[in-house]
Amino acid sequence: MTRRPGAGRLRDVARAVLPAPAHRVLRRHSVRRQIRTFPPRVVEHEYGGHRLRVALRDPLAEGWYDHDWGLQAEIELLKQGRLGPGALVFDVGAHQGVVALLLAREVGEHGHVVAVEAEPHNAEVALENKALNDAGNLTVIPAAISDRPGRIFFSEGLNGTVQPGGRAGKVAVEATTIDELATRFGEPDVVFVDVEGFEERALAGARRTLARGRTDVFVELHDRDTLSRAGASAERVVGHLVEAGCDCRVAATRDGAITGAFSGLESGLHLRGERCYLVATGRPAVRRPGV
Repeated sequence: MTRRPGAGRLRDVARAVLPAPAHRVLRRHSVRRQIRTFPPRVVEHEYGGHRLRVALRDPLAEGWYDHDWGLQAEIELLKQGRLGPGALVFDVGAHQGVVALLLAREVGEHGHVVAVEAEPHNAEVALENKALNDAGNLTVIPAAISDRPGRIFFSEGLNGTVQPGGRAGKVAVEATTIDELATRFGEPDVVFVDVEGFEERALAGARRTLARGRTDVFVELHDRDTLSRAGASAERVVGHLVEAGCDCRVAATRDGAITGAFSGLESGLHLRGERCYLVATGRPAVRRPGV
């Protein structure tokens, strides 16, 4: 989408002079306008070796999904463990369900993917994408993920965030935990976590699940500033996984893509304050009977 001349400067001025609640309301209206004025369409691409149909309903989704994806290194690594036919996967922070659909193809008709997404617009598009691909093994839950159930305030956006603070310019959504999902759907083989800086809270709500040692975890670990705004740090995120006895590996990223191989925590990548990917494996996987 072409930006109007001066739009960026006007937004910077607004951020500087408006009170925070007023700026959040302005941002919320801007997001809704982007969705309303975007020309919707359905595209078909290859995503990680799987052909999928995807509804484009906003400019951010267009930039992310309107092109082929190669194999995803984190998924290929997890396929060496518990990710495979018959697996149960939780995808928390699922956006519009494209990665969840890719995972649904990996687990097959005897597996199940539970996708959790807090932003109402994105959850709605995820349901549309589920229908476009006839994904009967995918469940979409419109909720936030946190360390405890209840209601939580979510800053609306094309890729919104849960952040502590005032309510102005935010929408109230139901929150659940990974442990609650495990009680409802069963113990997951794999958990994907991409929650825009709220990773520590998500893992804090997975203590029972992690303690069993039978779940592999992928975490998109966000940069230091994003984690700090949620009252967290990379050390605290990784601490949940190490405490559970997981074997952790980390890879550097740029623009959402891995730029090198996964290596051990001794590399210190997670402590540099930059966004990176974590894969944590529990005790050696044992395949489900009959799989």
